[in-house]
Order: sequence, then structure tokens, then C-alpha cells
Amino acid sequence: MTTPRTTNRSTTNRTTPATTPGTTGRIRGLLADDPDVGAGTVLTSRLALGLGLDDPLLTFDTPVDEHPAWHALTLRELDRAVRARAAALYGLGVKRRDPVVVYASDAADHVLAFLALARLGAIPALLNPHLDGERAARYIARLGAAGVLADPAHLAALAGHDPGARLLPEIATLGAGDPDAAPEPYRHWSDDPVAITHSSGTTGMPKAVVHSHASLYAAIRHRLRLPRPQGQERMLSALPAPHAATLIAVNLALSSHTQLALLSGQSGAGVLDAIERWQPTGVVGFAATWADLARHDLSARDLASVALWWNTGDCAHETHIRRLIATGSRETVTRAGRTREPGSLFVDGLGSTEMGHSHFFITHGPGTDRYGRCVGRPHAFVDCAVVGPDGEPLGPGEIGELATASPTLALGYWNDSATTFRTRLRGRFLTGDLVYRDKDGYYYHVDRAVDSVELGDGQRLFTAMSEERVLAACPEVVDCTVVAAHDGERVVTDVLLLLADGADPAADRTKDVVAALDEAAAATVRRVLVVSGDDIPLGPTGKVRKVLLRERHHEVAHA
Repeated sequence: MTTPRTTNRSTTNRTTPATTPGTTGRIRGLLADDPDVGAGTVLTSRLALGLGLDDPLLTFDTPVDEHPAWHALTLRELDRAVRARAAALYGLGVKRRDPVVVYASDAADHVLAFLALARLGAIPALLNPHLDGERAARYIARLGAAGVLADPAHLAALAGHDPGARLLPEIATLGAGDPDAAPEPYRHWSDDPVAITHSSGTTGMPKAVVHSHASLYAAIRHRLRLPRPQGQERMLSALPAPHAATLIAVNLALSSHTQLALLSGQSGAGVLDAIERWQPTGVVGFAATWADLARHDLSARDLASVALWWNTGDCAHETHIRRLIATGSRETVTRAGRTREPGSLFVDGLGSTEMGHSHFFITHGPGTDRYGRCVGRPHAFVDCAVVGPDGEPLGPGEIGELATASPTLALGYWNDSATTFRTRLRGRFLTGDLVYRDKDGYYYHVDRAVDSVELGDGQRLFTAMSEERVLAACPEVVDCTVVAAHDGERVVTDVLLLLADGADPAADRTKDVVAALDEAAAATVRRVLVVSGDDIPLGPTGKVRKVLLRERHHEVAHA
């Protein structure tokens, strides 16, 4: 058995807020009941309450002004940093309704710029740092941005391309602004655009999604009226900083008086190092990060502090969930009182940039067994249905597209009304996810519509569900990608396997893979290939770019 790594748990990193649980509950209740509070005003609303102003709340993995990396900022310190940046931006001529792009690597730059621009009533357009300069310039030009805030690396990436927008001074210089020169906070209305984030870009140019003051806060308001779940006292965010999910996490932390540390990268190794250093009680991230974590020997790492893993975006794979819930520890109540037991909980769901917040939830833990890409039941604020091509609702067990209505939905796509209206049907948003629900009201995700393939005779290939089955059946496989391509009139699939360390790459796993698939999918298997992570093209948020893989494997079929 491997001995867990020892770590230096400094008392500075593990500081606990002085605010009592009763005060925390009061903060949550006051904000939940204030109709004017939204994603653009959480910080100023918290300050106005005058509660917990000197408790540590937000921690960044890079320096912020005079604060070193991993130094927790109190509300007062956070407000000062935000006012300094708001004053600098105001001095640069940024005004209400100006879309301003943020293109940088550090999570601190995205979060602080969002808060500062929201204070001015401007519209922060957060751009993933992994988007290449050429595509970034085309995206910015399509936005019609009023300005671009970037760090040196991304200013260099834009060199030679025309973003059609003014390049503002380097983003790091904003911290030198005079906090006392910041204008009074803009008073947001519920439908005011408060942020532009973008889709994953796995099928091409990312789509610019517009969120409102009310939509980004609707689910938070719902959560504030519920008891704060175990594990949310001290959260580590492994989410991409420019994503809507990060904005929700920041707003939730400020509203619920939760300590939150934000990472600038989402690699498995980096997340594990951060857990050992910062000792969170919960970790929030995307499915891609859990898959990366699963490649590591988790028994060799100190994960004892983690009671909760919280997934959003794409639903997670069973094999990755099971490896995570076998680690950590959680508090349970027995006849003898409260005790801490080995094993953690994993909250899974299904969401997207456009949905604004995961619309479903299910909790996995040691002993639970509802998997098979089950995303749970919808939240109370969601009105959803499974619909056929004609938009008519389908019954239990019938696979169709997810159509949903919720106050969390984004306003639409910036400068793209055609796509906005194309994705709306009978008052609902068509998510592009293929799902079904069972007789008990649980929903299951089988694929993205663009990744599934008609096979004829009423049969269809679902690549995501096929990947789920391969992972569940083949313990040596830590990740799997199923690629469908046309070979003449026939649909063929190549199954790409990423193996655990020590597994034999030369072994023929075709028989096991084919046996794991349903009959229709098994009949299409052309090749089973062992690959490395470098062989799988990823989008800016870590999602597999299957459109590129389909092009590659289509070329192989016709070579």
C-alpha cells in the first residue's frame, strides 16, 4: 500500500472565518430575500450588510496587488482591489454597456475584471486563454468589443491579427488605480447583460453567450434558501476561470460566506497539488478534470479534507466518480453522534453555458448505484421536457432532445439573433443534448446530438453512452473516445483508449470493447486504438473536439 504524501498545512492557508454559523445564515437569508441582488451587485450588496467584512473569502493562486499568491482576501480587501480596477477602467473611458474582452491566463484577472466591469455597468466578455490568437481575434471582432484587456502573452497572441477593438493597457496595470476614484456602483436591472462567456468551441468558432443580472443569480437565490450542504464551507474551484460556472461559483461564495480558492489551470496534477496545499472541504470542476484526476494514483495523495466533489457541465463517467468517492472523508450521524467516515460524495449534473447553471443533480457516494449516465432529477426552478423532432414531448424511456425553461437561461447569443431564435422552441431552449427519463423521473444523458449518428432501421449510435460502457467494462482504460465516421454507405467507429499506467499497450482489447457495447454500436467497430493524451484534440474548456477527430478518421477511411 502506498503511503500518502505528507504536506505542510500552514495555519494561514487553513484560516476559518470568524463569522458564526448564525451570522452566515443571516447573510444568506438577507441576500436571498433582496430582489435587487444579482450577479452584478453581490459584492456591493455584501458590503452594505456590514457582516463578515474582515473574514477571508477569495483566494487566488497568483499575486493580487500587494497580496501574495494563496493569500485569502477579505471582503474589504476584495472591494479595494475591485474599486482600483473600476477606477482605472473608468479613466480609460469604459462606460455602461461597453463590451470589454478579458483575455488572460490568471483566474484573478478574470474574476477581478468581471467584478470591476460589472460595477461600471459594462459587460465583461471573458475569453478562454487556450483559444488561439487567430480565432480569438475573429471572435472579438464579431463581438464588436469596445476594448480588450489582456496579459502580455495574449497581447502577443493577438499580434498580427485584427480584433477590430482597442487594445487597453496590460491587465496587470489596473491594480494601480485609485480605489477612492471609482464611480458609484451601477444599479443593475434584472435583464441587464452582466457578462458574455462563450461555448466550448468544440464544433468550430465559440458562440458568445449573454447572461443577465438575474439569470446568473437565479439558482444561487434558490440555493441560499436551502441548508448549506456539507463540503461547501471551503471550496476549491478547478473550473475554467472565464466560464459562466466560475462566475456562479464566485457569486455563490460571496453570497453564502464560503471560502473559495480559484485555480488558473485545471490539470489533474495541479488540482491534486492544490488540494494538498489548501485542504478544501469541496472541489468543483468539469468532467474533463475528473478524467485527468483518474489517471493519477489517488491513494498516494492527501485528499482527506474533501467531503464533496461537485461536477457541472457535461455529466461525469461512473468509473471516474467511483475513484473519487473512494477518497476523502465525510461527516455522518450515528447513534453515537457525529463522526467522520472514509469516502466522499460526488454531486453530478448536466449544464451548459447557455443553461447558466446545471439543471439536474444527483448525489453519488459509497454504496450508491444509480449510474449509466444518470444526471438525476431537475432542480425545482427548472421546467424541462424530452421532445421529438416536432417539439412534442416524449414519454418515459424515449430518447429525444432536452428542451428546458428556467430563470437561469442566458439571454441568447451576442450579435447572433438567428442562432438565438433557432435554439428556442415553444418557450424552451433546445440544449442539443439527447436524453431520456425513466418512470421515476430520473434523466439520463446518452449523447450530444451532433455526435450521435443514424444507423438506419430506427437504430442510432450514441458515442457518449458507448464511452461510458467501455470505461465501466475495461478497468485498465482511464478514458475513452468513440469516433464515428462514414466509410461509403457504412458507419464505422474507431474506439480510442487512454490506458492507466502499467497497462500493456500492445494487448488486443477489441473483444472486451465490442462486448461492452450494445449490438448496434458493436457492429460498427472498425478499430480499437491505444492513444496518448496528445492524440486527442481538446477545445478551450477541455472538451474533446470530436468534429476534428471525425475529419481525421474519415480521411483514414478513404485513404
